[in-house]
Amino acid sequence: MNNRIDFYFDFISHNAYLMWHELPQIAEKYGFELRPIPALFAGFLKAHGQLGPAEIDAKLAWMNLNVLRKSIDLNIPFAAPKQHPFRPLLLLRLVAQAMPDAERSYLTGLLFRGVWADKLDPNQPEAIRAYLDKQGFSVGGRLERVSDPEVKEKVKSNTDECIARGGFGVPTVLVGDELFWGFDDLPYLEKFLAGEDPLQRANVDTYLKEWEVGRARGAHRPSLRQS
Repeated sequence: MNNRIDFYFDFISHNAYLMWHELPQIAEKYGFELRPIPALFAGFLKAHGQLGPAEIDAKLAWMNLNVLRKSIDLNIPFAAPKQHPFRPLLLLRLVAQAMPDAERSYLTGLLFRGVWADKLDPNQPEAIRAYLDKQGFSVGGRLERVSDPEVKEKVKSNTDECIARGGFGVPTVLVGDELFWGFDDLPYLEKFLAGEDPLQRANVDTYLKEWEVGRARGAHRPSLRQS
C-alpha cells in the first residue's frame, strides 16, 4: 500500500463536498498524502451508461434530504446551491492547472464551500474571482487559462485515469488499487488505513470467484423483460 490518497471529485457533487470536509483530517491522522484530482462526473455517466441522481426524481428527493441530514449531524456548513445541475468545467479546469499541491488543496476547499455553502455562481468567472478575492486567494490569470487545450485535456485525462482504475462516479477515493466510493464509505477507508479492513477476515478470492459463477448463471436484463 502506498502512502497517498487520491481523491477524484467534481464540484457538482454535494457528497464530494462532504467527503472533502473529512478527508484532510483522516489523511493527516494516518500519515497519508492527500491528492485532490478534479474529474468530470458526466464523463463517468457516459462511460458506464448511467443517469445522474438529478435525472431520477425519486433519488434526487432522497439525496437532497440525506445530504442535509449528514451536514447538520456533522456541523458542516451547507445550503442549497445557486443552481443545480450546473456545468462544472470552469471550476474543474481552474483547479486542474499547474500549482503546488498545497495550493490546489486550499483552492479546492474554497470552491467547494463557495458552491455548497455560500451560493457561489459556478458559471460566472467574475463572481468566482470576487469570491476568491474575498477569501484572500488571488486567482491571477488562471481564469483566463481555463480554455487552454492542455487544461481541458487535464480534466479529461484525470477522468479517464479514474475510470481505468475502476472508478464509476464521484467522489472516488483510491489508495493504490483499493477503491472507496461516496461519503458513506469513509468509515471503511479509515479502517483500511488503520490496517483493520474487515476484508482481511474473508477469503476474498474465493468469494469473488463464487460471484463470477453466480453471475454466469444469472438471468440478465434482456431475458428478464416480461412479454
